[in-house]
Amino acid sequence: MRWCFSEDLEVAVAADRESALAALRRTEPDVITLDLGLPPDPGGASEGFLLLEEILRLSPMSKVIVVTGREDKENAVKAIGMGASDFYQKPLDADILTFVVNRAFRLAELERDNRELARQRNGTSIKGIVAASPQMLSVCRTLEKVAPTDVTTLITGETGTGKELLARALHDLSHRSEKPFAAINCAAIPENLLESELFGFEKGSFTGATQSKKGKIESANGGTLFLDEIGDMPMSLQAKLLRFLQERMVDRVGSVKPVPVDVRVVCATHRDVEQLINQGTFREDLYYRISEVTLDVPALRERDGDSLVIAQSLLQSLAKQMERPNLAFTEDAIKAIKTHPWPGNVREMINKVKRATIMADGKRVTAADLEIDCNLDGPAGQLNLRQVRENAERAAIIQALQSSNFNMAQASRLLGVTRPTLYNLTDKYRIETSPESSNA
Repeated sequence: MRWCFSEDLEVAVAADRESALAALRRTEPDVITLDLGLPPDPGGASEGFLLLEEILRLSPMSKVIVVTGREDKENAVKAIGMGASDFYQKPLDADILTFVVNRAFRLAELERDNRELARQRNGTSIKGIVAASPQMLSVCRTLEKVAPTDVTTLITGETGTGKELLARALHDLSHRSEKPFAAINCAAIPENLLESELFGFEKGSFTGATQSKKGKIESANGGTLFLDEIGDMPMSLQAKLLRFLQERMVDRVGSVKPVPVDVRVVCATHRDVEQLINQGTFREDLYYRISEVTLDVPALRERDGDSLVIAQSLLQSLAKQMERPNLAFTEDAIKAIKTHPWPGNVREMINKVKRATIMADGKRVTAADLEIDCNLDGPAGQLNLRQVRENAERAAIIQALQSSNFNMAQASRLLGVTRPTLYNLTDKYRIETSPESSNA
């Protein structure tokens, strides 16, 4: 049966109830094929039904396919009634078995998608924002109240926290959603060009101005103007922006005729504006004008539980894009995601998860794939029994291999397991089964 499945599936094999439960806890599989005739009752189904009950209790989301004999329909029906998702009748047919297993994988994926949609409805409906923490949900609730209004809004927060996504959400949830959304990064454009980019210019107003051009403010007429990194705007332009916010009239460079503009203004910055005011690099009156409402976006490390929720959402979407379905984080990856400080916030996480999606072997994404250090010796690691077991198991295997000079038969005897089990474990932990200097 193992050889029926393609190489992109990670397969674990168990010979009895005890080893099956150990594999279940270790790999948390999406799909399980279960032969009801297990030892010590290979001719009956009692042991298989006992194992089915324990599987459904320990891993209720796993899809169990019960394998039965050709004339054993009663047990198949009973298993379905207990909670198995499907059954397969012997004798083995590789094509049919593969079809049944792939159907179970699709069902598991659909159920995950439904749970994710339900979770998002219970969290936030803002496009692009994944959040479950009270800190971020509070920001989202405020945004939903502010969006239908025309108040000038300032969004503050560290780089990579999603300030532009929130600015677009303010636009999308407003009555201006069908009108333009114009964005400009005040820190990315040289000071001598920023004025003409914002306010536009008339033909002949400077060398190279061969025709008149609307600025970002005019191009957003009727819609929303997003001024990113407003804290880096030069003082000379701050006065002109303040005048626009007060009068809602644009003076193009080289023009004497102001142009009226109806636009909602949203600003964002990663800098401490009050500190900039104290330093004399930002106008206090402009600050009060742009911050009628302030949304302070918390850093990812300050959002309780959001790091794992966002990482899992990213893994799911990126895996679909790259046609690598059913990827999942290992226990060490989950711990690393939870403990990593994420100085680059969500932007850093996107990069790491994207890399891990490409680099992961099999169906499990590890902390090494994410390139995150995971301190397994800390208090959190000591409390994680599964991780402690896996660390001890890995260390024992390496020691046994070294003691036996990488003789698999001898190492398996030292460990008290069969050779196939040892091969499965070395595959799982990616342990080399021969010294580097040995010949094939």
